[in-house]
Amino acid sequence: MTSDAGDQRIVESLALRLRRRQVVGSRASALETLLVIRQVVAKARFSNFEQLVDIIRSVGRRLVEAQPKEHSVGNTVRKVLHHIREEYHTATKGTTASIPESFSIAKFVLQGQPRKHITITKAETKGTLKEDDSTDPDSFARGLKPVLMEAIQDIFDELETVYDNVSKNAKDHIHSDEIILTLGASRTVETFLKTAAHYRKYTVIVAETAPTSFTAVRDLAASLSSAGISTFLVPDSSIFALMSRVNKVILGAHAILANGGMFATSGAQIAATAARAHSTPVVVCAGQFKVTPLWNLYHEYGALDFSDPSKVLGFEEGDLVDKVDVVNPFYDYVCPELVDAYITNDGDHPPSSIYRLLKETYDDEDTVL
Repeated sequence: MTSDAGDQRIVESLALRLRRRQVVGSRASALETLLVIRQVVAKARFSNFEQLVDIIRSVGRRLVEAQPKEHSVGNTVRKVLHHIREEYHTATKGTTASIPESFSIAKFVLQGQPRKHITITKAETKGTLKEDDSTDPDSFARGLKPVLMEAIQDIFDELETVYDNVSKNAKDHIHSDEIILTLGASRTVETFLKTAAHYRKYTVIVAETAPTSFTAVRDLAASLSSAGISTFLVPDSSIFALMSRVNKVILGAHAILANGGMFATSGAQIAATAARAHSTPVVVCAGQFKVTPLWNLYHEYGALDFSDPSKVLGFEEGDLVDKVDVVNPFYDYVCPELVDAYITNDGDHPPSSIYRLLKETYDDEDTVL
């Protein structure tokens, strides 16, 4: 099992950019992680499957240690490990793979029956994969790498199309003349709302999420307005007052935890709590790559990830700054009781079924990399 100096430089380069926050955002982090893993696997030398898993895990551990708050990094590594195990077992045993149809709550209600599965038989790899071949140590890697590259490419394609796949059933969730409340600058939510606007006329209220994300949220409101959606930008303090007129709250997520809760932009907890007080449904749009098997004990302040406190209380308030501790959390933890449904590229899921999604997406042995 070898990993040359070039691979180490690639991994360390991404680790440095993650640590310096030069790569920010769940999807961007996942794509960068996947590109690094693809390069490492393409150049790696291994004579058995366990060595390959160790190589990928070592890369994953290094990247997660560099930025543990970007959960999508570890999620991507776990998904790669899950896919290559499937490809390995298929290549060595010729097993059949069961591929589920896309599923949504709306489709389930209309059909009145559980989803069916399409069973296909993957073509067996030509030739026999022989591990630990003393006469030709690289034969195993040569035989397995083509299917590994295909598996990694499948994950890459999924990340590339995640916005469109999450939004494909938007018209089933948003109805004409509804008033939608959202906050934070989520690209997934933006695409979701714009897709629904092709079929429905509705109004969007965007909370400004000041001071952390005000500029990005203002750009989001302008983008929605330019798409022909009636859009209002309001201060965070008016969320509770407006909630009685809101039909649905649509939020983005930074990470979806194993218990069905999530980390979202600061202010999401306020919006979700206000929605619960008014019995307004809360829907979260997020790619499946944000679902993480990890639990976090620091829910109060969103995984202890803080933004610049001077945006809340500037240093010009010298006398006051010396007397108080200013906390400006970047994310809020929203408990599963406040969320009605998660809309992912794999269908719609209530918080109580996130555990099933985890079982389908990752392997238990990869929970801790």
